[in-house]
Amino acid sequence: MTDQHVSREPDEAHRRPPGVGDDIVEALGLFSEALEKIHRARGHLYAFHQLTGGADGALDRVAELLRGAGHDELAERIERDLIGMNVLEGRWTFQIVEEYDAGYYAAFQRLEAEARERLMDGRTHVYEAEMKARRRTPGLAGHEWAPDTAD
Repeated sequence: MTDQHVSREPDEAHRRPPGVGDDIVEALGLFSEALEKIHRARGHLYAFHQLTGGADGALDRVAELLRGAGHDELAERIERDLIGMNVLEGRWTFQIVEEYDAGYYAAFQRLEAEARERLMDGRTHVYEAEMKARRRTPGLAGHEWAPDTAD
């Protein structure tokens, strides 16, 4: 391997504070990655919420069409048994989303932020910034440290 993969330190906002070891950088990198997965899971939960609500909303038209085609009993069952039904015991999807946001999601975000504040002076993506410093080729187009820099 040549010297073309010379690393340089990350910018100040992504540099590890003095005395912070590799284990802490790795642990907080994994914590950050886990939080990113929780953000994605939350997005899927909101998609579940919106898709379920949209499906429930479509049932009004389903019942109307069935009734118009002479299937009153089936239309009435849909209106009585399915429209407005709880998705989980005692809950519509908005209640599931609210409970998730106020509980697990909020706790996860608080603890990740607390760990970063306490151990990394609040800095984010230190693990990734150090990886970029190791893997990029300084001076090569497409490997700049940041936009509008030539290093």
